[in-house]
Amino acid sequence: MAEVPAPDKRRAILDAAITVFARQGFHSARVSDVAAEAGVAYGLVYHYFKSKDQMLNELFSERWALLVEASREIRAGDTPPRDKLAGVANFIIESYRHEPELMKVIIVEVTRAANSFGRTHLPEIRQAYDLVAEIVSDAQETGEFRDDVDPNFAAMVFYGAIEQLLTGWIFGSIPGTDADYERAKQLVIGTICDGLEPRPVGDAVAG
Repeated sequence: MAEVPAPDKRRAILDAAITVFARQGFHSARVSDVAAEAGVAYGLVYHYFKSKDQMLNELFSERWALLVEASREIRAGDTPPRDKLAGVANFIIESYRHEPELMKVIIVEVTRAANSFGRTHLPEIRQAYDLVAEIVSDAQETGEFRDDVDPNFAAMVFYGAIEQLLTGWIFGSIPGTDADYERAKQLVIGTICDGLEPRPVGDAVAG
């Protein structure tokens, strides 16, 4: 049997960590559990990773870097702001649809965690929020969004809504079919953008 290349072994260990962390929770998981899931010797895990903390940090950074890069490309595109925000929401929800275990680990163990992981990754998390705020700010400059809403507040509302959806799917408190994912994308963008887009003059309530 051919020797498995080192990068593949490292990837296999990270993939096993996703499964174990999602199933048992990060704090209850042991390095030996990850080794068993990956089908490798216990000592081999430590050849690639100093600790399970390093595994979690790398899993988060890998996925979050993709989100930041996608958001940066979406912001730079020549599309209406509503479509840009929809693009970011679509990326996140599709990430959950295709890799629910990984997204569960990221949401539960990092972005919602008021612990060392959440604090360690605040600059990365901030990057994603800032890009959404910049999409809003760009649209305010062109008059496509109201200018009386703080872009940073809008970004917090945007990510807060999506995080609550993901949390509901993770814990099974809301339906999570393909149709539900598609409906959620539309509702999030409709709710956020309807509040950000200027109201037609005729919609103003007469005094």
